[in-house]
Amino acid sequence: MIKKSKVAIVKGPRKPGPKEIEASVRKAVELVQGLDDIKKGDVVLIKPNICSVAKPGSAVFTDPRVSKAVADLVMEKGGRAIIGEASGVADITEECIQADGYGDLRRAGYEVIDLKGKDIVYRKVPVPQGKVLKELNIPEIVLKAKLVVSVPVMKTHGLGVTLAIKNMKGILPDNLKKKFHTVYGVTQSVIDMMTVVKPGLAVVDGILAMEGMGPMLGTPVALGIIIAGKDIVSVDAVSCAVMGFEPEEVPIIDGAGKAGIGISDLNKIEIVGIPLRDVKRRFKRSKEAIEETFHYPEGFKVVVEEKACTGCRESVLGALSALNQEKKLELYKGWTVIAGQTETIPQGDKSKLLIVGNCIRKYKNQGIFVEGCPPWGWQVINGFKGEDSDPWNLKRL
Repeated sequence: MIKKSKVAIVKGPRKPGPKEIEASVRKAVELVQGLDDIKKGDVVLIKPNICSVAKPGSAVFTDPRVSKAVADLVMEKGGRAIIGEASGVADITEECIQADGYGDLRRAGYEVIDLKGKDIVYRKVPVPQGKVLKELNIPEIVLKAKLVVSVPVMKTHGLGVTLAIKNMKGILPDNLKKKFHTVYGVTQSVIDMMTVVKPGLAVVDGILAMEGMGPMLGTPVALGIIIAGKDIVSVDAVSCAVMGFEPEEVPIIDGAGKAGIGISDLNKIEIVGIPLRDVKRRFKRSKEAIEETFHYPEGFKVVVEEKACTGCRESVLGALSALNQEKKLELYKGWTVIAGQTETIPQGDKSKLLIVGNCIRKYKNQGIFVEGCPPWGWQVINGFKGEDSDPWNLKRL
C-alpha cells in the first residue's frame, strides 16, 4: 500500500471568536500529529503572512489569533515559540506588526520579531539541488529552529494562489526578494528554496480568505476553516483545491510536487477532519476580477510581465482602481502601461506609454517613467496625470 500524506481540514463558525479559532487550530494540528516531536526547550519559528500594512477584516494578513493558537500549542509542549516575519519590500515590518494585530500579541508576552531587524544574522546556505539558485541568505534563527511552521492566509494571486510554500519567501532579505522576481523567476526560485528550508508543518488560515485581485486588493471570503499538515506541498494542494483550483494549475505547487519536495497529487493525500467537498468553493481568479473591475477605454493596454514583482503589480492595479473609482480611467484612451522586465517596448506616442518600476529604467526615455522599486500607487497615478504631488509625504530617497 502506498503511504499517503495526511492533511486535516477543520471547519468552525464563519465568524469565529478566539476560543473557536484556538479549538480549530488545535484539532487540525493534532489530527496530523504536527507538534508531536516538539520537546522542552525546542525553538519553533512560526512564519505568518504579515507582509503589508492593512485593515482588520481585509484578509491581507494572517489572523493573529491563528498564529497565537499555534504558539500556544508549542508552549504547551515546553517549546519556545517565535513568530517571525519580514515585510514586503515596500513596507516596514514593525509598522506591519503593529497595524496587523501582532503588536498586541507582543504586548501580551508573545515573542514577535522582525526578520529584517538590525539584530538578525544571515547565513549563506548552498542550494545543491537548485535549478536557478546556487546559494541563499537565510536568517540564522530560521536555520536553527527545531521546526518551522508556515502560517499563511488563503489568498488568490497573479500566480494562481499564495499559500504555505510561497509564504516562505517572506523570510528573505529585500534584495533577494527582488531577485526572485527579476533575475531568477519566482516560481522556480521558491521551489529551489524549499529544497533547503522546507517547513515541517503548515497551518493555513482560511478563517477569512481572499478571492479576486489577491494578494492585496481582493475580496474577503468568510470560510471559517483551518487546514494543516506536515507535508507543505500537500497542504497547499488541498488548500488550492478548496479554492476551486487544481494543483496542476498553480506552477509553484505543481513544480514542488514534480521536484519531489512533497506530494501534490490529491489522489495520494489522505484528508482527515471533514471532506474536501464540504468546504470546496470556487474562488474568483485574479484575471477574472481584473477584467470585471476595469473597463478599459479604447486602445488601453496593461502589460505586467511575468518577472514583475507583487509590489509593482499591486501599485499598477491600485492606481487603476483609484482612477476607475474617480471615473477618470476613460481619459486615457490609447495608453499602454508596462511593468516588469521586458526586452521590447512598444513604439508610438511616448506621451501615452507609462513605464513602471526600476526594472525597466533603461527604457525611461521612451515614455513616461515611474521610478521606484516598487513605486507607490500614487506615483503611478501621477504618471498618468503628469503631476508630482506626494499626498502622504512618502517620497523615498
